Amino acid sequence: MAIAQRLHKLRQRLSDKEFDGIIITQPENCRYICRFTGSSGSVATLLVSENTAILATDFIHFEQAKQEAFGCDVVLARNPAHGFAALLSGQKLNRLAIEANSLCFADYRRLAEEANRVQSDIVPTEGIVESLRAVKDEQELACLQRAAELADSAVRHIVAEIRPGMTEKEAAWEIEKHLRESTSEPIPFDIIVASGPNAALPHAKPTSRPISTSEPIIIDLGARINGYSSDLSRTLCLGHQDDTFTDIYNLVLQAQLSVADNLEAGMSGAQVDGLARTIIDGGGYKDAFGHGLGHGLGLAVHEE
Repeated sequence: MAIAQRLHKLRQRLSDKEFDGIIITQPENCRYICRFTGSSGSVATLLVSENTAILATDFIHFEQAKQEAFGCDVVLARNPAHGFAALLSGQKLNRLAIEANSLCFADYRRLAEEANRVQSDIVPTEGIVESLRAVKDEQELACLQRAAELADSAVRHIVAEIRPGMTEKEAAWEIEKHLRESTSEPIPFDIIVASGPNAALPHAKPTSRPISTSEPIIIDLGARINGYSSDLSRTLCLGHQDDTFTDIYNLVLQAQLSVADNLEAGMSGAQVDGLARTIIDGGGYKDAFGHGLGHGLGLAVHEE
């Protein structure tokens, strides 16, 4: 989807909610609307109103913003307060939306001072730009597909390379090196390789623990293409697998395949989650399934 179309849809969404403009501080939202990939927040803030789109950024990002930002003017801001003043100067914005989930309190106070000077009422909101990002266009889907393919290739690579005695840190680095050498941008999150007792920690950090045979190994990794991320988890076991491991592995696989077979357009996330949860619950592991089945993907690793 062209940036002009995204701006048009955002302006329509603002009009529907009776807002005269929005201050965008969430990094992925800023990138989605104007293509700017630098740091967002107090050093890179985007104002979109009915007739204007202005990006205020600091000296460090100014040249980058002029090269990348599309469909908006770029202004230099000495500090956050100056940036808010530059964005609101000369604007007539009676109701101004802000992103409540990404604007820190200190910057909120600075923005409130500037808004008061120009007689704008600021209104905390959630999900305005995210609701647009939820539906991907063909280019976005292609990036996500490529990122998923890279992640799959990294799994195949580590399955071929991992061996008893290799540490979790060594395995994690082998995965990251493969991803970067295979054209992934900086990985979207820290890779997890957790073996033995560490595998019981959903967000374990790789350690110097040597990997042994006949124990579970949890791997969680992702790749990034043009800002779009993939995220997948796999469970391995070198050597003999005991009956408990095999039974649980097969139960989880059954739940996954059931979701793949019964997934339909129009389902809610809760309905999809329920497909897997029914099988896990039926297998006697209801209390061990305390997290969600999955999550959305896009410019952010976790999207609703």
